[in-house]
Amino acid sequence: MYRFFTSESVTEGHPDKICDQISDSILDAILSKDSEARVACETLVSTGLVLVAGEITTDTYVDIQKIVRDTVAEIGYDRGKYGFDAENLSVLVSINEQSPDIAIGVNESSGHEQGAGDQGMMFGYAINTTDSYMPITHYYANKLARRLSFVRKSGILGYLRPDGKTQVTAEFDEQGKFKRFDNLLISSQHSPEVTNEKIRADLIQHVINYVIPKEYMDESTKIQINPTGRFVKGGPAGDSGLTGRKIIVDTYGGRAHHGGGAFSGKDPSKVDRSAAYMLRYIAKNIVAAGLADELELQVSYAIGMAKPTSVGIDSFGTSKISEEKIIEIINKHFDLRPKAIIDRLNLKRPIYKQTAAYGHFGRNDLDLPWERLDMVDILRTYLSQE
Repeated sequence: MYRFFTSESVTEGHPDKICDQISDSILDAILSKDSEARVACETLVSTGLVLVAGEITTDTYVDIQKIVRDTVAEIGYDRGKYGFDAENLSVLVSINEQSPDIAIGVNESSGHEQGAGDQGMMFGYAINTTDSYMPITHYYANKLARRLSFVRKSGILGYLRPDGKTQVTAEFDEQGKFKRFDNLLISSQHSPEVTNEKIRADLIQHVINYVIPKEYMDESTKIQINPTGRFVKGGPAGDSGLTGRKIIVDTYGGRAHHGGGAFSGKDPSKVDRSAAYMLRYIAKNIVAAGLADELELQVSYAIGMAKPTSVGIDSFGTSKISEEKIIEIINKHFDLRPKAIIDRLNLKRPIYKQTAAYGHFGRNDLDLPWERLDMVDILRTYLSQE
């Protein structure tokens, strides 16, 4: 059991997150016209360059060049002095169709139900220590990152620029109960003329004190703001970015396992995405129903096969009924075949761009189907049967 645990988040202007948002913007544009499209879209950014590559099979057309530029501008890279701006980009596109060998296993046909597009394992997680059923460190790391972007975009702190990171370290007691925040870290890109002293004072006032409850900090809580003292060169001018390189930020901040598969740019036939969403949905409803205080699920698939090759759980000793019974409940109430997941969560819709920054889970600000608690009453009945 960790005495101290840390999670991080990044803003929408981080190079990797730019890529996630471009990939999911392209996905949403395609799904809005062709819900049956197969999309596996990845993006790379560097100074003055955006490269979009992947496999897309669809009957429709979308203007990828325009989507890229609109997304970059919306994030806030709209001036040449930032070293990366929407109007002066070289946008390269290299798109092929999905491999027919994969399509055989994925596509539903006579005598063959829709199977998984690849082998792999996915995880879902929930814990009852926050109202979003997310780990407290990741919950607040994401809140800090969202607030950092808000004060930039709203003009409260107009000298800030799009790139930024946050990190939260919490201390827990011997029973694993949250005690306090030990360290809060924010790194934010900024204009060259502003002093580090002003940045520190402003970010403490407008970001940290706005987001972090006072009772979660004490005189020993360390606050770090731009530790190097300067963060002018940022975004793709400071570092390259790539779709799918912030998978821990996207999920549970390191508190739960991760199967390794990224989400952004993938249509819901890819179980890396859809099964991870389904497992979050299951875990959250089970924890909210009181069957366990904390729960992690794992599922695995074989390419072309519909039924999972395994389903496993870990309640970390917090379950109120046996883990064997919880697995029985999962198998009874939740169908983990790819098509069933897609249908239950209604995933063939353009809902993905909004998830490409600040996390795919615990988003109380969004109406995401995998965050709904519509199975709690049914699951709670099993407590009375024990």
